[in-house]
Amino acid sequence: MALISLAGAVYVTQGLWSAPFRNVLAANVSDQAQFEWVLSYGVYFLQHGTDPFFTTLFNAPRGVNLAMNTSSTFYATLFSPVTRFLGPEISFATILTLNLAGSAFAWYLVLRRWLVRSGLAAGIGGLLFGFSPGLVSHANGHLNWTSGWMVAIVLWWVLKLPEKGHWLRNGIVLGLLCAAGFSIAAEALFFTALASGMFLAIWVFSRPGLKRLRAGLPPVLASLGVTAVIAGALLAYPLYMHFDGPLKFSGTGFVMKFYAEDLVAYISYPLASVAGAFGLGADLAPNATEATSFLGVPLVLLFLFSLVMLWRRASPERRVTLRALSVLALFFFLLSLGPRLRVMGEETDIPMLYAPLERVPLFDSALPVRFTLVVVAIVAIVVALVADELFSGRIRSWAGRATLLVAIVAALAPIAPLPLKTMERATEPDFIANGTWRDYVSDNGVLTSLPLAIDVSMDTMRWQADTMARGEEHFRIPGGYFLGPQNYDESGREMVGRVGAPELPTDRIFYRAARWNSLTKITNLERAQARADFAYWQLEAIFLPNQVTGPKGMLNREALRKVATDLLGEPERVDDVLVWRIRPGLDPVDVPERD
Repeated sequence: MALISLAGAVYVTQGLWSAPFRNVLAANVSDQAQFEWVLSYGVYFLQHGTDPFFTTLFNAPRGVNLAMNTSSTFYATLFSPVTRFLGPEISFATILTLNLAGSAFAWYLVLRRWLVRSGLAAGIGGLLFGFSPGLVSHANGHLNWTSGWMVAIVLWWVLKLPEKGHWLRNGIVLGLLCAAGFSIAAEALFFTALASGMFLAIWVFSRPGLKRLRAGLPPVLASLGVTAVIAGALLAYPLYMHFDGPLKFSGTGFVMKFYAEDLVAYISYPLASVAGAFGLGADLAPNATEATSFLGVPLVLLFLFSLVMLWRRASPERRVTLRALSVLALFFFLLSLGPRLRVMGEETDIPMLYAPLERVPLFDSALPVRFTLVVVAIVAIVVALVADELFSGRIRSWAGRATLLVAIVAALAPIAPLPLKTMERATEPDFIANGTWRDYVSDNGVLTSLPLAIDVSMDTMRWQADTMARGEEHFRIPGGYFLGPQNYDESGREMVGRVGAPELPTDRIFYRAARWNSLTKITNLERAQARADFAYWQLEAIFLPNQVTGPKGMLNREALRKVATDLLGEPERVDDVLVWRIRPGLDPVDVPERD
Protein backbone atom coordinates (compact mmCIF):
# COMPACT_ATOMS: atom_id res chain seq x y z
CA MET A 1 0.00 0.00 0.00
CA ALA A 2 2.86 2.36 0.76
CA LEU A 3 4.36 1.79 -2.71
CA ILE A 4 0.98 2.25 -4.40
CA SER A 5 0.47 5.53 -2.51
CA LEU A 6 3.94 6.75 -3.43
CA ALA A 7 3.47 5.80 -7.08
CA GLY A 8 0.19 7.71 -7.16
CA ALA A 9 1.80 10.77 -5.60
CA VAL A 10 4.69 10.75 -8.10
CA TYR A 11 2.17 10.42 -10.93
CA VAL A 12 0.25 13.47 -9.70
CA THR A 13 3.38 15.60 -9.16
CA GLN A 14 5.33 14.41 -12.21
CA GLY A 15 5.28 17.86 -13.82
CA LEU A 16 7.40 19.28 -11.00
CA TRP A 17 9.85 16.39 -11.00
CA SER A 18 10.44 16.66 -14.76
CA ALA A 19 12.13 20.07 -14.25
CA PRO A 20 11.99 21.09 -10.56
CA PHE A 21 14.09 24.25 -10.95
CA ARG A 22 12.19 25.50 -13.97
CA ASN A 23 8.61 24.27 -13.63
CA VAL A 24 6.03 25.70 -11.27
CA LEU A 25 2.45 24.69 -10.50
CA ALA A 26 0.43 26.56 -13.12
CA ALA A 27 -2.69 26.93 -10.97
CA ASN A 28 -0.89 28.54 -8.03
CA VAL A 29 2.49 30.05 -8.84
CA SER A 30 2.36 32.35 -5.82
CA ASP A 31 1.72 29.82 -3.06
CA GLN A 32 4.47 27.53 -4.30
CA ALA A 33 6.93 30.42 -4.19
CA GLN A 34 5.69 31.41 -0.73
CA PHE A 35 6.25 27.89 0.64
CA GLU A 36 9.69 27.79 -0.99
CA TRP A 37 10.50 31.01 0.86
CA VAL A 38 9.29 29.47 4.14
CA LEU A 39 11.50 26.40 3.59
CA SER A 40 14.50 28.63 2.88
CA TYR A 41 13.76 30.66 5.99
CA GLY A 42 14.16 27.42 7.93
CA VAL A 43 17.81 27.35 6.87
CA TYR A 44 18.15 31.01 7.78
CA PHE A 45 16.67 30.94 11.28
CA LEU A 46 18.59 27.77 12.19
CA GLN A 47 21.82 29.30 10.92
CA HIS A 48 21.36 32.70 12.56
CA GLY A 49 19.25 31.75 15.59
CA THR A 50 16.54 34.26 14.69
CA ASP A 51 12.84 34.24 15.56
CA PRO A 52 10.98 31.58 13.52
CA PHE A 53 7.70 33.46 14.02
CA PHE A 54 8.67 37.02 13.09
CA THR A 55 10.92 38.44 10.41
CA THR A 56 11.90 41.77 8.86
CA LEU A 57 13.43 40.11 5.80
CA PHE A 58 10.39 41.08 3.78
CA ASN A 59 7.76 43.80 4.08
CA ALA A 60 10.59 46.18 4.97
CA PRO A 61 10.74 48.08 7.19
CA ARG A 62 7.83 46.68 9.24
CA GLY A 63 8.30 42.95 8.90
CA VAL A 64 5.79 40.10 9.08
CA ASN A 65 4.21 38.12 11.89
CA LEU A 66 4.85 34.61 10.58
CA ALA A 67 2.81 33.02 13.37
CA MET A 68 -0.28 34.51 11.72
CA ASN A 69 0.80 33.11 8.36
CA THR A 70 1.45 29.58 7.16
CA SER A 71 4.97 29.46 8.58
CA SER A 72 5.27 25.62 8.47
CA THR A 73 8.12 25.67 10.97
CA PHE A 74 7.97 21.86 11.24
CA TYR A 75 8.68 21.36 7.54
CA ALA A 76 11.15 24.24 7.41
CA THR A 77 13.19 22.70 10.23
CA LEU A 78 12.90 19.03 9.27
CA PHE A 79 13.78 19.58 5.61
CA SER A 80 16.43 22.27 6.17
CA PRO A 81 19.28 19.91 5.10
CA VAL A 82 17.45 19.15 1.84
CA THR A 83 16.77 22.85 1.28
CA ARG A 84 20.37 23.79 2.07
CA PHE A 85 22.05 21.31 -0.27
CA LEU A 86 19.45 20.70 -2.98
CA GLY A 87 17.39 23.89 -2.95
CA PRO A 88 13.86 24.92 -1.85
CA GLU A 89 12.41 23.69 -5.14
CA ILE A 90 13.46 20.11 -4.37
CA SER A 91 12.24 20.40 -0.78
CA PHE A 92 8.87 21.66 -1.96
CA ALA A 93 8.39 18.88 -4.52
CA THR A 94 9.55 16.25 -2.01
CA ILE A 95 7.18 17.39 0.75
CA LEU A 96 4.25 17.70 -1.64
CA THR A 97 4.82 14.20 -2.99
CA LEU A 98 5.27 12.67 0.46
CA ASN A 99 2.19 14.51 1.74
CA LEU A 100 -0.07 12.92 -0.87
CA ALA A 101 1.48 9.49 -0.44
CA GLY A 102 1.55 9.79 3.34
CA SER A 103 -2.08 10.93 3.50
CA ALA A 104 -3.31 7.89 1.59
CA PHE A 105 -1.10 5.47 3.54
CA ALA A 106 -1.81 6.96 6.98
CA TRP A 107 -5.57 6.82 6.42
CA TYR A 108 -5.18 3.22 5.24
CA LEU A 109 -3.46 2.42 8.56
CA VAL A 110 -6.13 4.19 10.62
CA LEU A 111 -8.96 2.43 8.81
CA ARG A 112 -7.20 -0.95 9.02
CA ARG A 113 -6.53 -0.56 12.74
CA TRP A 114 -9.80 0.93 13.94
CA LEU A 115 -12.67 0.36 11.54
CA VAL A 116 -12.30 -2.37 8.90
CA ARG A 117 -10.97 -5.91 8.66
CA SER A 118 -10.16 -6.00 4.97
CA GLY A 119 -6.87 -4.50 3.88
CA LEU A 120 -8.32 -3.90 0.43
CA ALA A 121 -11.23 -1.96 1.90
CA ALA A 122 -8.83 0.13 3.99
CA GLY A 123 -6.74 0.74 0.88
CA ILE A 124 -9.77 1.99 -1.05
CA GLY A 125 -10.65 4.39 1.76
CA GLY A 126 -7.06 5.60 2.11
CA LEU A 127 -6.61 6.20 -1.60
CA LEU A 128 -10.01 7.89 -1.84
CA PHE A 129 -9.02 10.45 0.78
CA GLY A 130 -5.33 10.81 -0.15
CA PHE A 131 -6.13 11.40 -3.82
CA SER A 132 -9.56 12.96 -3.41
CA PRO A 133 -10.35 16.02 -5.54
CA GLY A 134 -9.95 18.14 -2.39
CA LEU A 135 -6.42 17.05 -1.55
CA VAL A 136 -5.28 17.00 -5.17
CA SER A 137 -6.64 20.52 -5.73
CA HIS A 138 -4.75 21.71 -2.64
CA ALA A 139 -1.65 20.07 -4.07
CA ASN A 140 -1.59 23.13 -6.32
CA GLY A 141 0.73 24.90 -3.91
CA HIS A 142 -0.50 24.04 -0.39
CA LEU A 143 1.93 22.03 1.72
CA ASN A 144 -0.33 22.60 4.71
CA TRP A 145 -3.63 21.30 3.34
CA THR A 146 -2.06 18.25 1.69
CA SER A 147 -0.80 17.10 5.11
CA GLY A 148 -3.68 14.67 5.59
CA TRP A 149 -1.27 12.20 7.21
CA MET A 150 -0.98 14.57 10.18
CA VAL A 151 -4.75 14.52 10.68
CA ALA A 152 -4.79 10.71 10.49
CA ILE A 153 -2.06 10.36 13.13
CA VAL A 154 -3.78 12.83 15.47
CA LEU A 155 -7.05 10.92 15.07
CA TRP A 156 -5.23 7.65 15.81
CA TRP A 157 -4.17 8.96 19.21
CA VAL A 158 -7.53 10.58 19.90
CA LEU A 159 -9.12 7.16 19.47
CA LYS A 160 -6.59 5.74 21.96
CA LEU A 161 -7.58 8.18 24.71
CA PRO A 162 -10.15 5.88 26.38
CA GLU A 163 -7.44 3.24 27.01
CA LYS A 164 -6.97 2.47 30.67
CA GLY A 165 -3.51 2.70 32.18
CA HIS A 166 -1.98 4.70 29.32
CA TRP A 167 -3.39 8.18 29.97
CA LEU A 168 0.06 9.73 30.56
CA ARG A 169 1.67 8.26 27.46
CA ASN A 170 -1.33 9.06 25.27
CA GLY A 171 -1.51 12.61 26.59
CA ILE A 172 2.19 13.26 25.98
CA VAL A 173 2.07 11.87 22.44
CA LEU A 174 -1.08 13.79 21.56
CA GLY A 175 0.41 16.98 23.00
CA LEU A 176 3.52 16.59 20.82
CA LEU A 177 1.35 15.86 17.78
CA CYS A 178 -0.75 18.97 18.40
CA ALA A 179 2.37 21.13 18.68
CA ALA A 180 3.70 19.75 15.40
CA GLY A 181 0.27 19.99 13.77
CA PHE A 182 -0.05 23.67 14.67
CA SER A 183 3.10 24.37 12.69
CA ILE A 184 2.18 22.12 9.79
CA ALA A 185 -1.43 23.26 9.29
CA ALA A 186 -3.00 25.20 12.16
CA GLU A 187 -6.34 25.55 10.36
CA ALA A 188 -6.50 21.80 9.68
CA LEU A 189 -5.61 21.13 13.32
CA PHE A 190 -8.56 23.31 14.37
CA PHE A 191 -10.85 21.29 12.10
CA THR A 192 -9.42 18.06 13.51
CA ALA A 193 -9.91 19.19 17.10
CA LEU A 194 -13.47 20.33 16.38
CA ALA A 195 -14.39 17.11 14.58
CA SER A 196 -12.65 14.89 17.16
CA GLY A 197 -14.35 16.65 20.06
CA MET A 198 -17.78 16.33 18.45
CA PHE A 199 -17.16 12.70 17.50
CA LEU A 200 -16.01 11.72 20.99
CA ALA A 201 -18.90 13.54 22.63
CA ILE A 202 -21.49 11.84 20.40
CA TRP A 203 -19.74 8.47 20.63
CA VAL A 204 -19.33 8.50 24.41
CA PHE A 205 -22.79 9.81 25.27
CA SER A 206 -24.52 7.57 22.72
CA ARG A 207 -23.09 4.38 24.17
CA PRO A 208 -25.52 2.43 26.34
CA GLY A 209 -24.77 2.05 30.01
CA LEU A 210 -23.51 4.64 32.47
CA LYS A 211 -20.88 2.23 33.76
CA ARG A 212 -19.06 2.31 30.43
CA LEU A 213 -19.33 6.07 30.36
CA ARG A 214 -17.90 6.40 33.84
CA ALA A 215 -15.12 3.94 32.99
CA GLY A 216 -14.15 5.61 29.72
CA LEU A 217 -14.32 9.25 30.72
CA PRO A 218 -11.52 9.48 33.36
CA PRO A 219 -8.65 8.32 31.10
CA VAL A 220 -9.91 10.61 28.32
CA LEU A 221 -9.99 13.65 30.61
CA ALA A 222 -6.63 12.79 32.18
CA SER A 223 -5.00 12.39 28.75
CA LEU A 224 -6.49 15.65 27.52
CA GLY A 225 -5.15 17.41 30.60
CA VAL A 226 -1.64 16.15 29.84
CA THR A 227 -2.11 17.10 26.19
CA ALA A 228 -3.06 20.65 27.18
CA VAL A 229 0.04 20.99 29.38
CA ILE A 230 2.47 19.63 26.76
CA ALA A 231 0.96 21.47 23.79
CA GLY A 232 0.46 24.63 25.84
CA ALA A 233 4.12 24.70 26.89
CA LEU A 234 5.42 24.08 23.37
CA LEU A 235 3.00 26.49 21.73
CA ALA A 236 3.05 29.26 24.33
CA TYR A 237 5.24 31.59 22.27
CA PRO A 238 3.72 30.94 18.81
CA LEU A 239 0.23 31.31 20.31
CA TYR A 240 1.25 34.59 21.94
CA MET A 241 2.60 35.78 18.60
CA HIS A 242 -0.59 34.68 16.88
CA PHE A 243 -3.05 36.29 19.28
CA ASP A 244 -1.11 39.22 20.76
CA GLY A 245 2.15 39.58 18.83
CA PRO A 246 3.34 42.50 16.69
CA LEU A 247 1.41 43.25 13.50
CA LYS A 248 -1.49 41.05 14.56
CA PHE A 249 -4.80 41.32 12.73
CA SER A 250 -8.24 39.75 12.66
CA GLY A 251 -9.74 37.63 9.91
CA THR A 252 -7.79 36.37 6.92
CA GLY A 253 -7.81 39.10 4.30
CA PHE A 254 -10.03 36.89 2.12
CA VAL A 255 -13.75 37.38 1.40
CA MET A 256 -15.45 34.48 3.17
CA LYS A 257 -18.56 34.41 0.97
CA PHE A 258 -16.35 33.95 -2.09
CA TYR A 259 -14.51 31.02 -0.51
CA ALA A 260 -17.67 29.04 0.16
CA GLU A 261 -18.76 25.74 -1.32
CA ASP A 262 -21.27 25.75 -4.13
CA LEU A 263 -24.09 23.29 -3.37
CA VAL A 264 -23.94 21.82 -6.88
CA ALA A 265 -20.17 21.30 -6.61
CA TYR A 266 -20.74 18.30 -4.35
CA ILE A 267 -22.44 16.37 -7.15
CA SER A 268 -20.17 17.66 -9.92
CA TYR A 269 -16.88 16.28 -11.23
CA PRO A 270 -13.58 18.15 -10.87
CA LEU A 271 -11.89 19.60 -13.94
CA ALA A 272 -8.57 17.91 -13.09
CA SER A 273 -9.94 14.36 -13.18
CA VAL A 274 -10.69 11.51 -15.57
CA ALA A 275 -14.25 12.80 -15.88
CA GLY A 276 -12.92 16.31 -16.44
CA ALA A 277 -10.69 15.03 -19.25
CA PHE A 278 -13.84 13.84 -21.02
CA GLY A 279 -15.48 17.24 -20.64
CA LEU A 280 -17.68 16.32 -17.69
CA GLY A 281 -15.99 18.62 -15.13
CA ALA A 282 -17.60 21.72 -13.67
CA ASP A 283 -15.91 25.04 -12.89
CA LEU A 284 -17.71 25.87 -9.64
CA ALA A 285 -14.74 26.26 -7.27
CA PRO A 286 -13.41 29.64 -6.05
CA ASN A 287 -10.16 28.70 -7.78
CA ALA A 288 -8.26 25.59 -8.85
CA THR A 289 -6.67 25.23 -5.42
CA GLU A 290 -9.97 25.22 -3.51
CA ALA A 291 -11.90 22.59 -5.50
CA THR A 292 -12.51 20.68 -2.29
CA SER A 293 -15.73 18.73 -2.94
CA PHE A 294 -16.60 17.60 -6.51
CA LEU A 295 -17.50 14.07 -5.45
CA GLY A 296 -19.87 13.44 -8.35
CA VAL A 297 -23.41 12.05 -8.29
CA PRO A 298 -22.35 8.35 -8.17
CA LEU A 299 -20.14 8.81 -5.10
CA VAL A 300 -22.73 10.91 -3.26
CA LEU A 301 -25.37 8.27 -3.94
CA LEU A 302 -22.97 5.50 -2.89
CA PHE A 303 -22.26 7.37 0.35
CA LEU A 304 -25.96 7.79 1.20
CA PHE A 305 -26.81 4.22 0.22
CA SER A 306 -23.87 2.92 2.26
CA LEU A 307 -24.99 4.76 5.39
CA VAL A 308 -28.45 3.19 5.16
CA MET A 309 -27.08 -0.26 4.39
CA LEU A 310 -24.47 -0.16 7.15
CA TRP A 311 -27.03 1.10 9.68
CA ARG A 312 -29.39 -1.80 8.95
CA ARG A 313 -26.62 -4.37 9.29
CA ALA A 314 -24.78 -2.77 12.22
CA SER A 315 -24.55 -3.81 15.83
CA PRO A 316 -25.57 -1.27 18.52
CA GLU A 317 -21.89 -0.36 19.03
CA ARG A 318 -21.30 0.21 15.31
CA ARG A 319 -24.46 2.31 15.08
CA VAL A 320 -22.97 4.68 17.64
CA THR A 321 -20.01 5.23 15.29
CA LEU A 322 -22.26 5.66 12.25
CA ARG A 323 -24.43 8.17 14.12
CA ALA A 324 -21.39 10.24 15.07
CA LEU A 325 -20.05 10.16 11.51
CA SER A 326 -23.42 11.18 10.06
CA VAL A 327 -23.82 14.12 12.44
CA LEU A 328 -20.28 15.28 11.67
CA ALA A 329 -20.81 15.01 7.92
CA LEU A 330 -23.98 17.10 8.10
CA PHE A 331 -22.42 19.71 10.40
CA PHE A 332 -19.30 20.26 8.29
CA PHE A 333 -21.30 20.10 5.06
CA LEU A 334 -23.46 22.99 6.30
CA LEU A 335 -20.39 24.94 7.45
CA SER A 336 -18.74 24.50 4.05
CA LEU A 337 -21.63 26.31 2.33
CA GLY A 338 -20.48 29.58 3.87
CA PRO A 339 -22.62 32.46 5.16
CA ARG A 340 -25.14 32.37 2.27
CA LEU A 341 -26.21 29.45 0.11
CA ARG A 342 -24.50 29.44 -3.30
CA VAL A 343 -26.05 27.50 -6.20
CA MET A 344 -24.49 27.27 -9.68
CA GLY A 345 -22.20 30.18 -8.96
CA GLU A 346 -24.97 32.49 -7.74
CA GLU A 347 -25.26 33.54 -4.10
CA THR A 348 -28.78 33.42 -2.65
CA ASP A 349 -30.25 35.22 0.35
CA ILE A 350 -30.62 31.98 2.32
CA PRO A 351 -28.43 32.18 5.47
CA MET A 352 -26.40 29.10 6.38
CA LEU A 353 -24.83 27.73 9.55
CA TYR A 354 -21.56 29.62 9.02
CA ALA A 355 -23.31 33.04 9.09
CA PRO A 356 -23.50 33.41 12.90
CA LEU A 357 -19.96 32.00 13.25
CA GLU A 358 -18.36 34.32 10.70
CA ARG A 359 -16.90 36.65 13.34
CA VAL A 360 -16.29 34.05 16.05
CA PRO A 361 -12.56 33.64 16.85
CA LEU A 362 -10.95 30.73 14.96
CA PHE A 363 -13.97 30.42 12.66
CA ASP A 364 -13.22 33.91 11.36
CA SER A 365 -9.80 32.67 10.21
CA ALA A 366 -11.08 29.52 8.48
CA LEU A 367 -12.24 29.58 4.87
CA PRO A 368 -15.66 27.84 4.74
CA VAL A 369 -14.86 25.84 1.60
CA ARG A 370 -12.12 23.99 3.48
CA PHE A 371 -14.58 22.47 5.97
CA THR A 372 -15.47 20.19 3.07
CA LEU A 373 -12.29 18.19 3.66
CA VAL A 374 -13.85 16.78 6.85
CA VAL A 375 -16.87 15.69 4.80
CA VAL A 376 -14.53 14.05 2.28
CA ALA A 377 -12.76 12.18 5.08
CA ILE A 378 -16.10 10.85 6.36
CA VAL A 379 -17.10 9.82 2.84
CA ALA A 380 -13.82 7.88 2.57
CA ILE A 381 -14.50 6.20 5.92
CA VAL A 382 -18.04 5.15 4.94
CA VAL A 383 -16.90 3.85 1.53
CA ALA A 384 -14.19 1.82 3.32
CA LEU A 385 -16.82 0.41 5.70
CA VAL A 386 -19.14 -0.67 2.89
CA ALA A 387 -16.18 -2.08 0.92
CA ASP A 388 -15.33 -4.07 4.03
CA GLU A 389 -18.78 -5.61 3.90
CA LEU A 390 -18.06 -6.61 0.31
CA PHE A 391 -14.53 -8.01 0.68
CA SER A 392 -15.06 -9.65 4.04
CA GLY A 393 -17.78 -11.87 2.61
CA ARG A 394 -20.61 -10.52 4.73
CA ILE A 395 -22.73 -9.94 1.60
CA ARG A 396 -23.70 -13.44 0.59
CA SER A 397 -25.62 -12.73 -2.60
CA TRP A 398 -23.47 -12.97 -5.73
CA ALA A 399 -25.63 -10.34 -7.42
CA GLY A 400 -25.37 -8.07 -4.40
CA ARG A 401 -21.57 -8.32 -4.34
CA ALA A 402 -21.31 -7.65 -8.07
CA THR A 403 -23.66 -4.69 -7.91
CA LEU A 404 -21.79 -3.10 -5.00
CA LEU A 405 -18.41 -3.63 -6.68
CA VAL A 406 -19.65 -1.98 -9.88
CA ALA A 407 -21.09 0.90 -7.83
CA ILE A 408 -17.76 1.48 -6.06
CA VAL A 409 -15.81 1.47 -9.33
CA ALA A 410 -18.36 3.72 -11.04
CA ALA A 411 -18.20 6.17 -8.13
CA LEU A 412 -14.40 6.34 -7.81
CA ALA A 413 -13.06 5.99 -11.36
CA PRO A 414 -14.42 9.32 -12.69
CA ILE A 415 -12.75 11.36 -9.90
CA ALA A 416 -9.33 9.73 -10.35
CA PRO A 417 -6.87 12.65 -10.59
CA LEU A 418 -4.86 13.88 -13.53
CA PRO A 419 -1.26 15.11 -13.08
CA LEU A 420 -0.92 18.65 -11.80
CA LYS A 421 -0.41 21.19 -14.58
CA THR A 422 2.87 23.09 -14.60
CA MET A 423 4.36 25.98 -16.53
CA GLU A 424 7.80 27.54 -16.81
CA ARG A 425 8.94 30.39 -14.58
CA ALA A 426 11.94 32.70 -14.59
CA THR A 427 15.21 31.13 -13.50
CA GLU A 428 17.46 32.71 -10.89
CA PRO A 429 19.48 35.53 -12.51
CA ASP A 430 23.27 35.42 -12.43
CA PHE A 431 23.16 38.76 -10.62
CA ILE A 432 21.80 36.86 -7.60
CA ALA A 433 23.46 33.48 -8.12
CA ASN A 434 26.95 34.99 -8.52
CA GLY A 435 26.54 37.31 -5.53
CA THR A 436 27.00 40.46 -7.65
CA TRP A 437 24.05 42.03 -5.80
CA ARG A 438 26.35 42.55 -2.77
CA ASP A 439 28.05 45.41 -4.63
CA TYR A 440 24.79 47.36 -4.66
CA VAL A 441 23.41 46.83 -1.17
CA SER A 442 24.83 47.42 2.29
CA ASP A 443 24.77 44.74 4.97
CA ASN A 444 21.15 43.83 5.68
CA GLY A 445 20.14 46.41 3.08
CA VAL A 446 16.93 46.49 1.03
CA LEU A 447 16.90 45.34 -2.58
CA THR A 448 14.07 44.47 -4.96
CA SER A 449 13.45 43.26 -8.46
CA LEU A 450 10.52 44.63 -10.45
CA PRO A 451 7.68 44.65 -9.76
CA LEU A 452 7.83 44.60 -5.96
CA ALA A 453 6.89 41.26 -4.45
CA ILE A 454 3.12 40.76 -4.33
CA ASP A 455 0.85 37.73 -4.56
CA VAL A 456 0.89 37.81 -8.37
CA SER A 457 4.63 38.42 -8.74
CA MET A 458 6.87 36.43 -6.42
CA ASP A 459 10.27 36.53 -8.11
CA THR A 460 11.81 38.90 -5.56
CA MET A 461 10.90 36.54 -2.71
CA ARG A 462 12.30 33.63 -4.72
CA TRP A 463 15.64 35.33 -5.26
CA GLN A 464 15.81 36.17 -1.56
CA ALA A 465 14.90 32.56 -0.72
CA ASP A 466 17.72 31.26 -2.93
CA THR A 467 20.32 33.27 -1.01
CA MET A 468 18.92 32.11 2.34
CA ALA A 469 18.83 28.47 1.25
CA ARG A 470 22.51 28.57 0.31
CA GLY A 471 23.40 30.07 3.68
CA GLU A 472 24.82 33.20 2.05
CA GLU A 473 24.58 36.84 3.04
CA HIS A 474 21.07 38.10 2.71
CA PHE A 475 19.16 41.19 1.70
CA ARG A 476 15.77 42.51 2.78
CA ILE A 477 12.92 43.29 0.41
CA PRO A 478 9.88 45.58 0.47
CA GLY A 479 6.41 44.13 0.10
CA GLY A 480 5.84 40.41 -0.23
CA TYR A 481 3.10 37.80 -0.26
CA PHE A 482 1.76 37.39 3.27
CA LEU A 483 -1.22 38.08 5.50
CA GLY A 484 -0.93 41.28 7.51
CA PRO A 485 -2.94 44.23 8.83
CA GLN A 486 -4.83 46.56 6.52
CA ASN A 487 -2.73 49.45 7.79
CA TYR A 488 -0.29 50.19 10.56
CA ASP A 489 -1.99 51.96 13.43
CA GLU A 490 0.30 53.05 16.23
CA SER A 491 -2.65 53.21 18.63
CA GLY A 492 -2.42 49.45 19.08
CA ARG A 493 -5.98 48.63 18.09
CA GLU A 494 -6.44 45.41 16.16
CA MET A 495 -6.41 45.72 12.38
CA VAL A 496 -8.43 43.76 9.85
CA GLY A 497 -6.31 41.40 7.76
CA ARG A 498 -5.34 41.80 4.13
CA VAL A 499 -3.12 40.04 1.60
CA GLY A 500 0.24 41.79 1.29
CA ALA A 501 1.45 45.19 2.43
CA PRO A 502 -0.72 48.31 2.16
CA GLU A 503 -0.07 49.71 -1.30
CA LEU A 504 1.98 52.82 -1.92
CA PRO A 505 1.59 54.84 -5.15
CA THR A 506 4.84 53.56 -6.67
CA ASP A 507 3.68 49.99 -6.06
CA ARG A 508 0.71 50.59 -8.28
CA ILE A 509 2.75 52.17 -11.09
CA PHE A 510 5.03 49.14 -11.36
CA TYR A 511 2.18 46.66 -10.95
CA ARG A 512 0.03 48.20 -13.69
CA ALA A 513 2.99 48.28 -16.05
CA ALA A 514 3.88 44.64 -15.42
CA ARG A 515 0.38 43.21 -15.50
CA TRP A 516 -1.42 45.33 -18.06
CA ASN A 517 1.30 47.22 -19.95
CA SER A 518 -0.05 50.44 -18.48
CA LEU A 519 2.56 53.17 -19.06
CA THR A 520 1.79 55.97 -16.61
CA LYS A 521 2.96 59.41 -17.71
CA ILE A 522 5.82 60.14 -15.31
CA THR A 523 6.23 63.70 -14.07
CA ASN A 524 8.34 65.11 -11.26
CA LEU A 525 5.33 64.58 -8.98
CA GLU A 526 5.53 60.79 -9.53
CA ARG A 527 9.31 60.97 -9.10
CA ALA A 528 8.95 62.80 -5.80
CA GLN A 529 6.41 60.24 -4.63
CA ALA A 530 8.71 57.41 -5.72
CA ARG A 531 11.59 58.90 -3.71
CA ALA A 532 9.33 59.11 -0.67
CA ASP A 533 8.25 55.50 -1.15
CA PHE A 534 11.85 54.37 -1.68
CA ALA A 535 12.85 56.17 1.50
CA TYR A 536 10.05 54.47 3.43
CA TRP A 537 11.19 51.06 2.18
CA GLN A 538 14.85 52.02 2.82
CA LEU A 539 15.49 50.81 -0.71
CA GLU A 540 19.07 50.90 -2.03
CA ALA A 541 18.80 49.32 -5.48
CA ILE A 542 16.30 47.97 -8.01
CA PHE A 543 17.02 45.36 -10.64
CA LEU A 544 15.12 43.93 -13.59
CA PRO A 545 15.84 40.36 -14.83
CA ASN A 546 15.35 39.15 -18.37
CA GLN A 547 12.08 37.47 -17.42
CA VAL A 548 9.43 38.29 -14.81
CA THR A 549 7.09 35.52 -13.64
CA GLY A 550 3.40 36.27 -13.29
CA PRO A 551 0.40 34.19 -12.19
CA LYS A 552 -0.35 32.84 -15.68
CA GLY A 553 2.94 33.34 -17.52
CA MET A 554 5.57 36.02 -17.94
CA LEU A 555 4.78 39.64 -17.11
CA ASN A 556 5.60 42.65 -19.32
CA ARG A 557 9.30 43.26 -18.74
CA GLU A 558 9.59 45.99 -21.38
CA ALA A 559 6.86 48.07 -19.76
CA LEU A 560 8.65 47.77 -16.42
CA ARG A 561 11.91 48.90 -18.02
CA LYS A 562 10.26 51.98 -19.54
CA VAL A 563 8.55 53.03 -16.30
CA ALA A 564 11.67 52.49 -14.19
CA THR A 565 13.78 54.43 -16.67
CA ASP A 566 11.32 57.31 -16.67
CA LEU A 567 11.40 57.39 -12.90
CA LEU A 568 15.12 56.86 -12.31
CA GLY A 569 17.03 57.42 -15.51
CA GLU A 570 19.05 54.93 -17.54
CA PRO A 571 20.02 51.69 -15.77
CA GLU A 572 23.34 49.83 -15.60
CA ARG A 573 23.70 46.49 -17.34
CA VAL A 574 25.14 44.13 -14.71
CA ASP A 575 25.50 40.42 -15.46
CA ASP A 576 22.06 39.48 -16.85
CA VAL A 577 19.96 42.24 -15.22
CA LEU A 578 19.39 45.98 -15.38
CA VAL A 579 20.20 47.82 -12.14
CA TRP A 580 19.11 51.21 -10.83
CA ARG A 581 20.90 52.53 -7.77
CA ILE A 582 18.70 54.52 -5.40
CA ARG A 583 20.55 57.66 -4.31
CA PRO A 584 19.01 59.00 -1.08
CA GLY A 585 18.17 62.68 -1.06
CA LEU A 586 18.14 63.22 -4.83
CA ASP A 587 15.96 66.23 -5.56
CA PRO A 588 13.36 65.12 -8.14
CA VAL A 589 13.59 68.45 -9.96
CA ASP A 590 17.15 67.48 -10.92
CA VAL A 591 15.65 64.75 -13.09
CA PRO A 592 14.49 66.14 -16.43
CA GLU A 593 10.86 65.74 -17.39
CA ARG A 594 10.14 62.94 -19.86
CA ASP A 595 7.20 63.05 -22.25
